[in-house]
Amino acid sequence: MISKNRVKSNRIIRHFRIRKRVRGNANRPRLSVYPSLQHFEAQIIDDFEQKTLAGFSTKAKEFKKISGLKTGGNVAAALCFGKFVAEQAKAKGIKQVVFDRGGFLYHGRVKAFADAAREQGLSF
Repeated sequence: MISKNRVKSNRIIRHFRIRKRVRGNANRPRLSVYPSLQHFEAQIIDDFEQKTLAGFSTKAKEFKKISGLKTGGNVAAALCFGKFVAEQAKAKGIKQVVFDRGGFLYHGRVKAFADAAREQGLSF
């Protein structure tokens, strides 16, 4: 049986390995995601200016009004959240991003989020 600490440390090691190569700039900011057990969070970051251009969460009132979901920790919520993030990014004039999955495996909620964001026109 693998302990929780070992799984978390493996994710952090993967995250550092990914972050060595993934950089966001003014033309293509970095879309960083964090799926917790009950919610999903995303930030659009310009790494050269070291500024967060936009931040989103399933805890936000705007998202809860639009989605009508009770929890933000499942695949259905990730699909709605991906569409929401893409729409908000396009409203701010961001059409291309670099996707940073934060060391999380690219399946389940992370994949659903990415597919929904691409479907709404966000390019990565």
